[in-house]
Amino acid sequence: MVFSSIAFIFGYLPVVLSGSFVLRKKVWAWNIFLFFMSLCFYAYGEPHYILLLVFIIFLNWGSGLVLNKFIRYRKLLLFVTVFTDVMILFYAKYYLWIIEGLYRKVGIELPLYGKGIRLPIGISFFTFQAISYVVDVYYGKAKPQKAFEKIGLYISLFPQLIAGPIVRYTDIEKQMEKRVISVVDLSEGLERFFMGMSKKVLLADNMAIIADKAFLMCKEESLGMPFAWLGALAYTFQIFFDFSGYSDMAIGLGRMLGFTFSENFSYPYRAASIKDFWRKWHISLSSWFRDYVYIPLGGNRKGRVRSCINLFVVWMLTGLWHGANLTFLVWGGYLCDMHSGRKSFSNRRKNP
Repeated sequence: MVFSSIAFIFGYLPVVLSGSFVLRKKVWAWNIFLFFMSLCFYAYGEPHYILLLVFIIFLNWGSGLVLNKFIRYRKLLLFVTVFTDVMILFYAKYYLWIIEGLYRKVGIELPLYGKGIRLPIGISFFTFQAISYVVDVYYGKAKPQKAFEKIGLYISLFPQLIAGPIVRYTDIEKQMEKRVISVVDLSEGLERFFMGMSKKVLLADNMAIIADKAFLMCKEESLGMPFAWLGALAYTFQIFFDFSGYSDMAIGLGRMLGFTFSENFSYPYRAASIKDFWRKWHISLSSWFRDYVYIPLGGNRKGRVRSCINLFVVWMLTGLWHGANLTFLVWGGYLCDMHSGRKSFSNRRKNP
């Protein structure tokens, strides 16, 4: 179910807002209602993978509860939990790409070769959120949550479930305990939602028509220079308005439900450098890699060589996160090269 669909705007959203209004004075019941409706939202588009989402919720909720009870084995428990999360993401997003590549290059045929593996919608986003919760509990940044529905709501909350932004548990922990819906919240939330939908429907989708035509002509070797530039510009604005539009819709929907999500874009095409661009584009992703990959690997605290290696790992993962393709690895490597010898992520800690 996409946010711009008739089913969502005239069916699903009115039910959620009506139920939220009725239950607004009983936050525990409101949380359970939103958790259930978020599962319904995901099941509408991914009925075959709803159990996978529930499993990830249960795994990380349970791990958060036992981490501080088995002090001697807490590092092992964290490793098993994060490893399981990552392997699920790896299998769903990258396994098919790897086995097809191995078969083409060296003729090795691994299990499931030739069979399609459908990518679960939003798996990168809710997996990263699950990992951030259990890691924050391990390092004492968040308290273990005993209520299953709260962790379930955090991981599956429908506004940011399929396209972000990546929300931290610590950012909305208090909001799940106490929140209100005011006329101002509803008004500003609706305004932000429809602004995002306008970006998506009126701008991104129309830019996509031009970009797709340019790519098709390129394959047919009939693309001239003027239309090549037009296609490049159209694609540039398509990906921005598409992703930025979904982020705006998510922030607006969250506001209507009493949640405040962090901004995910800050005029990235006005950036003065690649480094500045990544401070402004998909902010929640770059800050997630900084806090949960770069800094745990040592950041820039263990010398220049180790810092370069850590940056290389981060940007390779950033490339792979955007897609299972060699071109994304090359793109990640290029970004790493642009950042080498410059200020590291740690200098962005206060203002990602």
